[in-house]
Amino acid sequence: MTALDFWMIAPLAEVGFEVSVWAQVIVSVIIFAVVLQLVPIVLLMERKLLGRFQGRYGPNRVGLFGAMQPLVDIVKLASKEDFVPRNAATAIFIIAPVISLVTAVATIAIVPFGNTVEDGLFGANYTLYGIDVSIGFLYAFAFGSMAFYGLMLGGWASGSKYSFLGSMRSAAQLISYELAAGLSLVGVVMMAGTLSLTEIVNKQDQMWFIVPQFVGFLIFLVASFAELNRAPFDLVEADAELVAGYQTEYGGMRFASFMMAEYMNMVVFAGIATAMFLGGWHGPGPGWLDPVWVIVKMFAFITLFVWIRATLPRLRYDQLMSFGWKILVPIAVLNVLVTATLVVAL
Repeated sequence: MTALDFWMIAPLAEVGFEVSVWAQVIVSVIIFAVVLQLVPIVLLMERKLLGRFQGRYGPNRVGLFGAMQPLVDIVKLASKEDFVPRNAATAIFIIAPVISLVTAVATIAIVPFGNTVEDGLFGANYTLYGIDVSIGFLYAFAFGSMAFYGLMLGGWASGSKYSFLGSMRSAAQLISYELAAGLSLVGVVMMAGTLSLTEIVNKQDQMWFIVPQFVGFLIFLVASFAELNRAPFDLVEADAELVAGYQTEYGGMRFASFMMAEYMNMVVFAGIATAMFLGGWHGPGPGWLDPVWVIVKMFAFITLFVWIRATLPRLRYDQLMSFGWKILVPIAVLNVLVTATLVVAL
């Protein structure tokens, strides 16, 4: 049996669980509402943690322990002038942040927060995820590729050299590290024999895939920093040489849309990593704790993102590209080859 034969017979996903329309709508609305509420919590948590890591206070004046600071930030941004540069391509300038935000919201749908429930509340079947598509995590990468257009068009349409250089950096960076991130997940797919995120989580009831796929996990983790434009790979927004990169000319709620999309993508990547490597909803306790375990694991990833930001300095751009193409991609390919050999042999 060759590796090609394996891919020919491996099922894409079993997505035939029957759910009533009203139950799916209610669950989807709840999931999106919870995730949207997680974004300001993540923002506040990052600012508080950065303060602690750097020996200073974080937000602590508005509300109890500064808990109302995200709301104040939103009010501040919403009250700012709606400005469009004179040299900007107005229509594209306005649409660009919308593209980034919509793609981030669409990707949330595949993050599984729990298993399927038969004859649950009011006797209905329901799922604790938006959709279980047959192409699995490729759905997330497809929308991630579309999000690139939001950054690219935003930088180009601004009519600024700094913005345009930032958008060109985003293009090269996202393409380079998306390849490594995708390859890092192929080993998990081979071991699980399916592309469905829910099925992959079910396969981890005895052992989480972080154990046999530790190398793939590290590659995905590093590539996630570059995909999310997080330090030390935040060359897209490098203030030292590009002012603020592709979003230099943006202000008010358009700037907030870019920022919200970035933090939503942090939540999405943390959810994908949780499902692919950390057993998803599997954890001690009764079944109603499944979503709690997913959120706890996701926040562990987000805390790591903040920790790395507070610890490591920004790389040079040539170091960024060299590390992606000369180190991450070859190691990811080698991990795929080793995994394929073991899967076929065993």
